[in-house]
Amino acid sequence: MQVSPPDPDDATPPFEQLRAQIASRAASGDLPAGTKLPTVRGLATELGLAANTVARAYKELEADGVVVTEGRRGTFVASSSGAGTPAAEAAAREYAAAARRLGLTREDAQRLLDRAW
Repeated sequence: MQVSPPDPDDATPPFEQLRAQIASRAASGDLPAGTKLPTVRGLATELGLAANTVARAYKELEADGVVVTEGRRGTFVASSSGAGTPAAEAAAREYAAAARRLGLTREDAQRLLDRAW
């Protein structure tokens, strides 16, 4: 599995850049369910990051349901990404309803979402 190193010029913390990259690839199918992720130490060495940075990204991915850790077996992409979950769909409906109440166009709402992402 190939992972791009975090952009040092980006204001986003490295763990968040890594978390977002893996979550996005899992949601798009680029990292299919069951794909084994590198070990924390191995990925940290490969990317030139502290092991705690990678561990935090993995911990947050696990909390989001994107990956599962199976002890000594390793960390794997979960069988279903959050994109189609009821919680994700409810959040999207809530955002759309709030944007409509504020009188935003769909394009304005998307632009705000992209900026916040």
